Amino acid sequence: MSAADVNILVVDDEPNIRRVLEAAFMRDGYHVASADCGRKAVEYAGENPVSILVTDLILPDFSGVDVLKQLKQLHPQCVAIVVTAYGTIRSAVEATQAGAFDYIQKPFDLDEVRQLVKKAVDFGRAPSVSGKSRRSRGESSHSGAMRCTSPAMQEVYDVVERVADTAATVLIQGESGTGKELVARSLHALSRRADKPFVPISCAALSETLLESELFGHEKNAFTGAASTRVGRFEMANTGTLFLDEIGDITLHMQVKLLRVIQEMQFERVGGNRPIKVDVRLVAATNQRLDKAIQDGKFRSDLYYRLNIVEIVVPPLRDRKEDIMPLAEGFLQRFASRNNRKIRSIAPEVKGILLKYPWPGNVRELENIMERTVVLADADAEEVTANLLPNSLRLA
Repeated sequence: MSAADVNILVVDDEPNIRRVLEAAFMRDGYHVASADCGRKAVEYAGENPVSILVTDLILPDFSGVDVLKQLKQLHPQCVAIVVTAYGTIRSAVEATQAGAFDYIQKPFDLDEVRQLVKKAVDFGRAPSVSGKSRRSRGESSHSGAMRCTSPAMQEVYDVVERVADTAATVLIQGESGTGKELVARSLHALSRRADKPFVPISCAALSETLLESELFGHEKNAFTGAASTRVGRFEMANTGTLFLDEIGDITLHMQVKLLRVIQEMQFERVGGNRPIKVDVRLVAATNQRLDKAIQDGKFRSDLYYRLNIVEIVVPPLRDRKEDIMPLAEGFLQRFASRNNRKIRSIAPEVKGILLKYPWPGNVRELENIMERTVVLADADAEEVTANLLPNSLRLA
């Protein structure tokens, strides 16, 4: 499915926001429609396909959650993103529990929204999930998303399928850019929690104070600037999956608090004293050697063993060269369609360069390189040639 086959519906009562989002998504090659209220959105969806829904939570007639629920009935494969100024209140939890892929707060960064839509598109492209094992039907539940066929990745997929529908906590290890979040989403999609929220959080991106508030939420006036009650990610993920990315970056003090919550599945919001119980499946990921971090006194062994019930190691791209060309060709097809370019093939010389390069940035670096070649290619070019590659590749 090319970008032109992706139909995005933007629902917001603010004309400027609709115009900005429409223009950005159209530049990315998607087909875009918009509505200024829930009724018009549902009417449009009743007559047209919708791949991605981007909706405000507060609309003039009814809520974005209602729009989400009705569109899910019309188009079960639709992936929804909630964009709202009210994302810190309980309504954000309702949105994720109603099936929202993710949410983002106003004022938003446009590039962040575009990246989130890109993730939603990739997630929507993955084959649909049923309660039965895809392996029994001779299908791969993951290859459509990552185009990986190497024995090393097939081993990863085998483990994912065996443990996805269990309650076991999973620790995903691997270098940056190897696709750890995609593995986490596959675990969720193949589980009985697939229709419940998948809530990711990057632990490395936040200070200890902010991380505690993000995970557990806070009560109004809990600290300076806490103007309202905030629901944390644990509550948002209730009955679903919480993905703790870069778990190796949290402080020892925060590790103690997290361990207690994992053991009890109960916590209090910052500034609160009311215990809140949740049912959450935990998946964690890190690009660090946690066994070494334990030896260095930077990571608690009891938390490590609690997280590492099942370990999945995603190998670096240099160790699975069989995946390089399928991935490169898939990225080329996607970016050519998105940028309305004719380029569809890769010259033999370029294939040799791609296979020889060690890919320190892994799949993410390969994706960026293929996007670069498409953008730099002449409008009528039909093949990726060596001159389109950066010197770092050609001279490696």
